[in-house]
Amino acid sequence: MRRTPARRLFAAALLVASVLAPTAATAAVADHGVGVSRQHQDAYPPGGGLGRELTARLDKAIENVREQAGIPGVVVGLWMPGKGTYVRATGVANTATHQPMSTRFFTRIGSETKTFTVTALLKLVDDHRIRLDDPISAYIHGVPNGRRITLRHLAEMRSGLFSYTDDAGFQHDLLSDPYRRFTPHQVLAYGFKHRNTFAPGARFQYSNSNLVLLGLVIEKVSGRRVEDFIRERVLRPAHLDHTLFPKGPEFPKPHAHGYTNQTLSGDIEDSTNWNPSWAWSAGAMISNLQDLRRWAKVVATGTLLTPETQRQRLKTLPTGYPGTSYGLGIFKSGGWIGHNGSIPGYESVTVYLPSRKATLVVLLNTDITYQGHEPSSLVARAITQIVTPGNVYDRPVPPR
Repeated sequence: MRRTPARRLFAAALLVASVLAPTAATAAVADHGVGVSRQHQDAYPPGGGLGRELTARLDKAIENVREQAGIPGVVVGLWMPGKGTYVRATGVANTATHQPMSTRFFTRIGSETKTFTVTALLKLVDDHRIRLDDPISAYIHGVPNGRRITLRHLAEMRSGLFSYTDDAGFQHDLLSDPYRRFTPHQVLAYGFKHRNTFAPGARFQYSNSNLVLLGLVIEKVSGRRVEDFIRERVLRPAHLDHTLFPKGPEFPKPHAHGYTNQTLSGDIEDSTNWNPSWAWSAGAMISNLQDLRRWAKVVATGTLLTPETQRQRLKTLPTGYPGTSYGLGIFKSGGWIGHNGSIPGYESVTVYLPSRKATLVVLLNTDITYQGHEPSSLVARAITQIVTPGNVYDRPVPPR
């Protein structure tokens, strides 16, 4: 029995695997490594290694996950001050040509976009132009129960709004023509047809409708397109020169091809040039390993925000999944702080461990699950089990 595509579209990989509980495993990408070396490393950015033994253990663990889960290509960057670095690209970027994966590629980052959108929102908080406890109805009309849902509820995934990506009509319309352009109001309409699932603040539920609404708030208050505001108030101050919010399907080169089975037929397709407009401020952005390394620390330490606003951001609440809590567009998992992303064809994890000042970035060119688990979570878990056994990302819950 196949899972319905709505269970995965543009949700965070960790939270989908844990909270939404997929019901079945799906097929892996075939022919993912023929004719290429098992390890391809271009060592970017350069740095001291972790030592021969530890490096070999990481090589083996990552390759085992890649082969077992049928992941075409994996990029990993691990930076541990005082201990060393590990930067690897393994597998292929194109299953037809067997082009090797590279650490220099651009990639679609899916729901990691949420960290940029919420940071932009919090910049407006620091500018005293909005307050987190303002109701969404003060900015956007027509939101179900909008007078009771606050901006804080939206950013912490506790609004109760139905996610448009869970609507059957949206799934069909998108997957019938994945190159189609959607507007923010068009996608929200799919979700607004449904009743809210709970009272605001009652519990956690991941909903992409929340972040599209926050994108509209940013535009309303700033008078700028959200893409422009994020670029000028977030990307430039953070010195992220290889991160962008595309207007449509444009995708800078070089990049890996992405592979998904989130299709009407369930067959695996190349989704590289699908239009991500439907994800907008919830998941349309593009970045690379270098920028995500820098961004991980910026988000976790609050470099762009006032200390008080950063404290508000890091006040995480339970998600219903042991070991994982969620704040304002950010989560904590096993002590690691950050976010992950999943968009048809690509997955990513970008997290920072304050106790070790360590950064981990994982990039994949597939979102096809393995035995109900998101592949990015499997890779990140395997790495952290080795390098930070006291802080394992997405640690599995022991059976009772």
